[in-house]
Amino acid sequence: MDVRKLTLKQAIDGLSAGTFSAEELARSWLTTIRESDSALNSFVTLDEEYTLAQAREADRKRTSGEVLPLAGVPVAYKDIFCTQGLKTTACSKILGNFVPPYESTVTQKLKEAGAICLGKTNMDEFAMGSSNESSFFGPARNPWDTDRVPGGSSGGSAAAVAAGLAPAALGTDTGGSIRQPAAFCGITGMKPTYGRVSRRGIIAFASSLDQAGPMTRTAEDAAILLNHMCGRDPWDSTSSSEAVPDFTAELANSLKGKVLGLPKEYFAGELDSGIADALDAARKVLEQMGVTFREISLPHTHLAVPAYYVIAPAEASANLARYDGVRFGYRCENPQNLDDLYTRSRAEGFGEEVKRRILVGTYALSAGYYDAYYRKAQQIRRLIRDDFLKAFEEVDAIFCPTTPDVAFRLGEKTDDPVKMYQEDLFTIPVSLAGLPALSMPCGLVNGLPAGVQLVAPHFEESRLLNIAHQFQTETDWHTLQPGQKGA
Repeated sequence: MDVRKLTLKQAIDGLSAGTFSAEELARSWLTTIRESDSALNSFVTLDEEYTLAQAREADRKRTSGEVLPLAGVPVAYKDIFCTQGLKTTACSKILGNFVPPYESTVTQKLKEAGAICLGKTNMDEFAMGSSNESSFFGPARNPWDTDRVPGGSSGGSAAAVAAGLAPAALGTDTGGSIRQPAAFCGITGMKPTYGRVSRRGIIAFASSLDQAGPMTRTAEDAAILLNHMCGRDPWDSTSSSEAVPDFTAELANSLKGKVLGLPKEYFAGELDSGIADALDAARKVLEQMGVTFREISLPHTHLAVPAYYVIAPAEASANLARYDGVRFGYRCENPQNLDDLYTRSRAEGFGEEVKRRILVGTYALSAGYYDAYYRKAQQIRRLIRDDFLKAFEEVDAIFCPTTPDVAFRLGEKTDDPVKMYQEDLFTIPVSLAGLPALSMPCGLVNGLPAGVQLVAPHFEESRLLNIAHQFQTETDWHTLQPGQKGA
């Protein structure tokens, strides 16, 4: 059975109809991964018996009459989600042999809905990166061109879904880590509102920004997965008690009368001309469906990247202090004393990008610099949030590029961190504001996917999914797999 073209919805329907069993489905995807992933390095941990045992249990429950909404559907998890009994490393040497004693809230929710863990996917170390090149296990590669990056930090998840190695995957998004790789690999990726999905059991990078979300072929698949991910968690004080709707309920709604904003700051000189053309074509499709567009301004956009690269490293510095070689994780050999243990364990266990961000964050929080850097960055964050809130007084959602260019070549930007950080130019402002956003494919530029980003007010994920689903009923970009040209 060739499962590469199966969407999540098609897998659910096939299981419900008895076209195939959960075990048959899992075996087919595991075989596909074994045969194809050596070229992509999208998975870092596979445990076939772990996966097949869950599949057999799903089949047993279905046979006994206990039908769960996601029963038997395989989902790949970014290697940042704690999975009980299955190695979770955040793709770092310092957590190289960590097997969590508990399940993250979001993977537990999916498990309770019947989903099966297909394996753990590659990522930038501790989710710090825009290319998946900082992974201790080596970079994942873009299935559209294996000489190019899949994006980061959720690059393995994006590559796996794009290549048909999984029907869906989970990613996390701190400054664009779901949306940017989704754009680079030609899939649909959503960052929910901050707090919509519990962070418990997700290895922390920046606690005021991290948010888990679905990475799928279609907006419909993203809505289905999101239905089983959200909700208040007593173990996470930052999780929201906002009511969770059925995200599939509004997918079929007409777009007639919708007003989308075009932020002039996002269509400036940094944008590749090919992506600009793809966005223009996407805009025309939406106009034919009754959408109107209005130019808006988000005047503090240019301050987002510098503010983010103070706030996120500062929070990372605090979160990663726990990796000290004492309680768990990597420990250096033959330490001479406690200082030597701390120093060498961290120096040997962390990669260069993680160490860079810890140093930047520690500096920004240090006495004499806190007010000048961290406090100022938080003030800028509020201004950016207010820009969006003001814009949403005029428009239903915002339409803009996900990335300034298409996927770049491996090694092209690793020697210039600032240039790498600019890859998140269009995604970081949304993260700082805590808003929901979605990236979906809207064309090909020289044979590589281009993505359009949709942004909505807080807790309006359904609005984004509706717009994306309706766009996907009129276009075929989301159906393309590597090597296809499209209409």
